Amino acid sequence: MSAARRCLWIGALLAALALAGPAAPAQAKYPDHPIDFIVPWGPGGGADLLARTAGKIMAHDLGVSFPVLNVPGATGMVGMTKLLTSPADGYTLAVLIGDTYALLARPRPAFNPNSVIPLAIMIQQPSGYWVSTKSPWKTWPEFVKSAKERPLRVAILGYGSADDITTSYLETKGLEFTEIPYAKPVLRYTSIIGGHTDLLYEQTGDVRSYFDGGEIRPLILFYPHRLSIPQFKDVPIGKEFGYTVDLPQFRAIVVRAGTPPAIVSLLSDELAKVAQTAEWKTYLESQYADPDSFVPMDTARQFMNAWLDQAKKYRASTNMGAR
Repeated sequence: MSAARRCLWIGALLAALALAGPAAPAQAKYPDHPIDFIVPWGPGGGADLLARTAGKIMAHDLGVSFPVLNVPGATGMVGMTKLLTSPADGYTLAVLIGDTYALLARPRPAFNPNSVIPLAIMIQQPSGYWVSTKSPWKTWPEFVKSAKERPLRVAILGYGSADDITTSYLETKGLEFTEIPYAKPVLRYTSIIGGHTDLLYEQTGDVRSYFDGGEIRPLILFYPHRLSIPQFKDVPIGKEFGYTVDLPQFRAIVVRAGTPPAIVSLLSDELAKVAQTAEWKTYLESQYADPDSFVPMDTARQFMNAWLDQAKKYRASTNMGAR
């Protein structure tokens, strides 16, 4: 090849390369850095323990850490706002619990169900009313008698929560309550022990240490059926007294809507694996949770929508107003 022809050939090759543009960088493998796990509550509560337990198991499989960010306030809304203002890239998860989801039953909710994608429901627990073991009430009918004679103080998580909805529903049955919200879990749990309140609305697992320690006892639980757990087999459920509300506590793991489908699928598959591990089953036992708690992504939204419909129904039947 002559020098002239060689120059023409090199020039044509360079022109073709220029038209082709720079080579596209290889797409980074997901995940390639830590995934933030938002807990819209303070350390030490049930949502916090869920995130730390699930994050530890997923970290082993995915090879990245899951740092927990505790962002408490406004019945979980401060933490959910952080999720909904974060990029929809799969690097931010959040624990969404029933008490926060109940806020969507309000007339003007801060976000709507389609703002998030539920990857799975990881735990379901009965909620119920607890008293100090030193209280005069040994049974639910005894308590009802007192609550129809004078207002009794009940510790709740916050206004608009499942605690508030259930308590307001019982007021339509003639019970008189003064609701006292406690954002910090430990203050809520110990309020009945210290005599600051008469009654506590809480799920089984979060107060296990106080129950196992003989400081508190449940009078009634709200769930579709009695627990098979030996410690609770004799505790009545609401339906046995004609109460139709149950609103069991659930905790889902969610990402922001708009997260790429491939990432959503990977994360939901990972959570399904988590639910089958011995470590997770031990965690459910430690929380006095339903052993059949897990609801996969393909039916999680259906479960949550039915739960929210019930919350809306009972809000409408009470005098909760705009709270």
